[in-house]
Amino acid sequence: MALKHHMDASLRMQQQIDNCAQFVLPFIEQSKSIRAGMKVLEIGCGEGGVLKPFIDRGCECVGVDLDPPRIDIANQTFFSDVQSGKVIFLLKNVYDLDFVEKYKHYFDLIVLKDTIEHVPNQEGFIPHLRQFLAQDGKIFFGFPPWQMPFGGHQQVCLQKLSSKLPYYHLLPAGIYKVLLKWMGETPDKIRELIEIKDTGISIERFERIVRKNGFNVFEKTHFLINPIYRYKFGWEPKKQFAFITAIPYFRNFLTTCVYYLIG
Repeated sequence: MALKHHMDASLRMQQQIDNCAQFVLPFIEQSKSIRAGMKVLEIGCGEGGVLKPFIDRGCECVGVDLDPPRIDIANQTFFSDVQSGKVIFLLKNVYDLDFVEKYKHYFDLIVLKDTIEHVPNQEGFIPHLRQFLAQDGKIFFGFPPWQMPFGGHQQVCLQKLSSKLPYYHLLPAGIYKVLLKWMGETPDKIRELIEIKDTGISIERFERIVRKNGFNVFEKTHFLINPIYRYKFGWEPKKQFAFITAIPYFRNFLTTCVYYLIG
C-alpha cells in the first residue's frame, strides 16, 4: 500500500526539508555556492519543503506548482516566511506569458526535484528554462530513471501487491492497465500511473536533451540507493557503482535516483 508519507503531507514535507538540507544543497554547492540574496525558483514545489533550506540560507525564493491543495498547504505552513517576503508560492504554469515576462533572466538557481519525470514534452520544456536564468545561473535536476524498479511511481498504489511489485510499469500500457485493474487500483489511480508512464525519462534521453540545447553538465551523481530512502525506509544513501554508471541504458534499471547540475 502507499507509504505513510504519501498520505501525510506534514511528514512528506519534513522529509523534503531534511533531504534537501543534507543532500541537495551540498550537491549544488560543489559548483555553486548558496548565498543570501540568491534568487531561487522551484518548479513543482508541492508543499514547499525543498525550498525551506534555501529560505533559511537567506535566498529569495519562488515556488510554483499546478496542484491547488499543495500550494495552499505551502502558504499555510510557511506563512511567516511568505509574510516577510522570503518566499512566494504560486499556482502557476511556467509557460504563462506573464510569468515568463516577470521572471526573464531572474533566477540564479532553478530546482526540479522529482519533477521532470512528470513533465510532458521534456524536449521543449528543458530549453524553455534557459530564459529564466540569470548570468551564470544553474538548474538542478533530481529524478528517478524510468526503468528503475519503481520508476513508474507504483509505490503510490493503494493496494499492497501493486505498490510493492517492481518493474511491471515497463510492460506495454494495455497490459499494465489490465494488471493494475486486476490488483484493485481505482480508475483515477490507473490514470495517474499511465500519465507517468507517458512522461518517464531515462538518463540517456535527459543527457541528449541537455547536450542538444547547449547546456553544460557541471555536476552529476547517480545513486544506487536514493538519498530520500533514508527518511522513507531508514536505508543509507549509496552512490552507484562506477562500472554500472558507465554502462548506458543498463544503468537505468539499477539506479534509483540521479542528481544533475546544468547551466
